[in-house]
Amino acid sequence: MDEKKSLYINGKKVLIEGEKNLLEIIRKAGVDLPTFCYHSELSIYGACRLCLVDVEGRGIMAACSTEPQEGMKIKTTTDEIRQIRKISLELLLANHAHNCPTCSKSSFCKLQEVARKHGVEEVRFKKIQKSSALDYSTYSLVRDPNKCILCGDCVRACNEIQGIGAIDFAFRGSDATVLPAFGKDLSMVECVDCGQCARVCPTAAITPKSEISEVWKAISDPTKTVIAQVAPAVRVALGEVYGYASGEDTTGQIVSALRIIGFDKVFDTAYSADLTIVEEATEFLERKTKGEKLPIFTSCCPAWVKFAEQYYPDLLPNLSSCRSPQQMFGSVAKEILSKEIKKDKKDIVIVSIMPCTAKKFEAKREEFIKEGIAEVDHVLTTQELARMIDQAGIVFKQLETESLDMPLGFKTGAGLIFGNSGGVTEAALRYLYEKVSGEKLEQFEFQEVRGNESIREATINIAGNDVKVAIVHGLANARKVADKVKKGLCDYDFIEVMSCPNGCIGGAGQPVTFDVKTKKDRTRGLYEADKKLQLHKSQENHFVTDLYRSTLEEPGSHLAHEMLHTNYSARRRVSDTEIQILNGSAKEKLEISVCVGTSCYLRGSQDLLYKMIDHIESNNLQDRVDVKATFCFEQCDRGPSVSIGGKVIEGCTLKKACDEMQNALKK
Repeated sequence: MDEKKSLYINGKKVLIEGEKNLLEIIRKAGVDLPTFCYHSELSIYGACRLCLVDVEGRGIMAACSTEPQEGMKIKTTTDEIRQIRKISLELLLANHAHNCPTCSKSSFCKLQEVARKHGVEEVRFKKIQKSSALDYSTYSLVRDPNKCILCGDCVRACNEIQGIGAIDFAFRGSDATVLPAFGKDLSMVECVDCGQCARVCPTAAITPKSEISEVWKAISDPTKTVIAQVAPAVRVALGEVYGYASGEDTTGQIVSALRIIGFDKVFDTAYSADLTIVEEATEFLERKTKGEKLPIFTSCCPAWVKFAEQYYPDLLPNLSSCRSPQQMFGSVAKEILSKEIKKDKKDIVIVSIMPCTAKKFEAKREEFIKEGIAEVDHVLTTQELARMIDQAGIVFKQLETESLDMPLGFKTGAGLIFGNSGGVTEAALRYLYEKVSGEKLEQFEFQEVRGNESIREATINIAGNDVKVAIVHGLANARKVADKVKKGLCDYDFIEVMSCPNGCIGGAGQPVTFDVKTKKDRTRGLYEADKKLQLHKSQENHFVTDLYRSTLEEPGSHLAHEMLHTNYSARRRVSDTEIQILNGSAKEKLEISVCVGTSCYLRGSQDLLYKMIDHIESNNLQDRVDVKATFCFEQCDRGPSVSIGGKVIEGCTLKKACDEMQNALKK
C-alpha cells in the first residue's frame, strides 16, 4: 500500500487527506488562519490576503488558493507575515466606519475579531474615502457601503448560490466598490431578499433590517394584543447563541422568554405548516387527476416566489397557489382571534419569528394587506429574537420551559420538518399516501427525499401510482431545474424549492455559521423533534380539522381559497432604467424602447434590437429616432415587447417593428 502524502506545518508532520487547499489542511492541524474572503461553499477568491503563509523555497503565498503538495514546509506565522497582516488590517480599518459600539454586528464582526487577535491598537493611515449614504430601501436588508471591506463574499454568494448577481464590483483602484446594478438601491434591482449576502458578510456592510423597535412599541401599547408565531427552524438554532449544542430544541425556553418580553400569546408556525400541507396536497391531487399544470412547485419560500416572478413568469401557473405557512397563520389568527377576544383586527399584532429575511418582504406584499391591515405585522429573525432577549435582561439558560398556547400552537411532526430541505415534500407524501391509498401509513419517514445534495430526485409509488419529485435548495440550482421544466426535459410531478442552503435551517436570519456540522445538527434536531411527537402527519392535527369544520368547510373550498391562497404575477427585475442606444438630432424624434429584461431577452429581444439598429442605420433614420433598451413593460409572458411612439407591440418581430416605425415616421 502506498504511503500517504504529508507536509510539514510549523515543523509538525500533517497528512494530506483530500484537502483542496493549504488553508483547510492548516486549520485541520489546529491553526486558525484568519481570512475574510474564504468560504468552503463559495469559489476561491484570494482577495483579503490575510491567510498568508511562508512556503519554504516558494516564499509567501495565500493559503486559500495554494494546493497542498507532498513535502511542503510551511510556516504560518513569521515576523514578516505578522506585519503584512497588521498593515492590511489597518488599511481596511482606515476607511471603515468606526461606530463599533453601536454597530448591529459588534459582537459578531469578523473584522473586529481579527483586528483584536492581531494586536491592532491604532490605525496609522488616513481615511481617504467619503462617507456614503446607507440603503434602507428594502424591507429585508440594510446596506452600509461605509463598512464594506471589498472581500467579495456577498457578490459571490448572490451569483454562485443564488444565480442572480444583484450586486457586483464597480469601478477600479481606490474607487472600487460593491453596488447593485446601475448604482441603484437594492429595492430597485433583482434582489430577492434572501439575505445570503448578509449571511456571508464579515462586517455589517449588509445586515438584516431590524424591526425590534416596532415590536417593542406594539408590546408597550395597552390597546394591542401581540401574538408571536415561531417557525420550526428557529427552535434548533437560537440556543447556539446561549451555549446550547447546535440542533438542540429550545422551544420551551423560547416560549418562556417571549412571555417575559410581553407577548400575549405564543403559537407555532408548524400549525399552519400542517394547514399548508392539507391545502397544497389537495391542490396537487386535483391537478394530477385533471392533468393540469404539472409539475407543481412549492410556494413556501418567498425568495423563490420572487425569483420565479422575475425570471420565470411562464412558470407562475405551475406554482402552488397556497400561501406560505407564515401568511396562512396571519390570515387564520387574525380571523379567529378577532372573534374570540372581540377585538378589531388592527389591534391584533402578529409577529413572526423566522430564520429568514425574505419573510420580511413577504409580510409587506400587497396581496397580504387587506383594507390597510397586514395579516402579519412584523417579522423578526432568530438573531433579532436573541437581541430582544438580551435587551430584556433574560438569562436564557436559566429559563424554565413553558408550553405553547392552543389551538394554534398544536402541530404534528410533518409541520416541524418544513424547516429542512425536503421537509415539505416529505410532509406532502405522508398526506398523499393515506389520501390516495386509503391505508394508514405506519412507517412515516421517507428517507428517499432526505439528504444534503442541492438537487435530489425520487420516485415514490403510492397505491400503484408513481409520483416523481425533485428537491432543490439554492436558487442557482432552482434555475437549472426550471430550465429543464421549460424545455420539457423532465417529467416531475412535484418540485420543492428552498432558496437558502439546506433549507430554512440555513436561513440568513439564523445565527451565522459556516460549519457544515452545525447545519447537519440543525437538520437532525428537526427530524428528532418530529420523532418525539405522537403525531407525524398533517391530517392528524385535529385542530386543523376543527378549523375546516368551523370556518373553512373543506380543503380547497371557496373560503379556503380566500383565506389561504393567492396569485402571483410577473415582476420587474430592474426598476426605471433605460439605456440610450441611439440619440437622434432632429427636433422631433420617434421614441423607441426595446425590453431586454430576462423574459423578453429569452424570446430574442436583444437580437431584435440589433436588427432594428441595422435597419435604422441602413435607411439613414438615426437622426429621426431615439432608441433605448429598457427592462420591463410588465408583459413578460407576451414578449419580446417593443414600444414605438408610445404603442407597445407584443410578440414583436422585425417586420412588425419596421412597419410600425414607417407608419409612425410618416405621421
